[in-house]
Amino acid sequence: MKNSARSVLIHILNVTAVVVGCAAACALIVAGLLYDSIDFINVHRTLLVSLALGLMFIVMLCTLIFYIFDLKTLYRLAVCVVVFLVLIAGVFFAISATGFIKDITSIEALREFIAQSDSYGVTVTLFIVIQFLQVVVLPIPSTVTVMAGTALFGPWLCSLYSFIGILAGSIVAFAIGRVLGYRVVCWIVGKEDLDKWLKKIKGKDYLILSIMFLLPLFPDDMLCFISGLSSMTWPYFIVMIIITRALSITLSSLSFESIPFNTWWGLLCWALIIAAVVALFYLVIKYSDQIDKFIKQKLGLKLKGRKNNRKNKEDRK
Repeated sequence: MKNSARSVLIHILNVTAVVVGCAAACALIVAGLLYDSIDFINVHRTLLVSLALGLMFIVMLCTLIFYIFDLKTLYRLAVCVVVFLVLIAGVFFAISATGFIKDITSIEALREFIAQSDSYGVTVTLFIVIQFLQVVVLPIPSTVTVMAGTALFGPWLCSLYSFIGILAGSIVAFAIGRVLGYRVVCWIVGKEDLDKWLKKIKGKDYLILSIMFLLPLFPDDMLCFISGLSSMTWPYFIVMIIITRALSITLSSLSFESIPFNTWWGLLCWALIIAAVVALFYLVIKYSDQIDKFIKQKLGLKLKGRKNNRKNKEDRK
């Protein structure tokens, strides 16, 4: 009876969270649209309100369907979308309510306003905290937060602030996996996804995880927890995470700044980048055994995580 009541309570909380999140995003967007704004919004206000209501209803409906039919991967992706929409809606409401939206004529104007604001330090601190939390707690891809940070601070400052937050979050996530073990990580990220990724990297954790951290669009948070459960040593993880995070964050920031999304050549460049990332990952997976063996032989890496692996196996039992 207790397990049944607990299961019902969990279902109610999940459904309530989805409905409240979508309702909050919708309310913030609609409220922001009702303020005096730029000409485009003032002219098409009714249409935009209708689109906002329709979009949030569709997102809520899809999220609930994914949850009801236990489509875990799609459900988590939909939850990420809901969280992201709530954040965007909150920002939109804030700049509309303050009238700042009418003064945003370019990205440079936005950055100048933030730099001259008395709350610049608070904004930077909040951004670093968000970057930390998106690794440990928040289901938001780092690509999304880096893109937002580039718009706010520019590529170089965004890279610095993102690196501080993401590096700290990565170390904490690795420590959770290494110290607290399989059961705790399973509770945080989900048993099905965790077991799937552990199976993929079995015996090739040094190479596969290093490449995944370097490439965008992979689940950074889960990879850090998994690294803690793998045979990867602390020194290797620290060095690897510093190098891969610095490269991926800086390249992403510079790309978002220099490659536009509103031109044909910009879209072509992004398509080629995505294709290159997919091709590289395919080659790494295909020849992973040979490359992993070569790297370990050259660097003389010794797997010191056997004791930790035995502990994880005991936890699973």
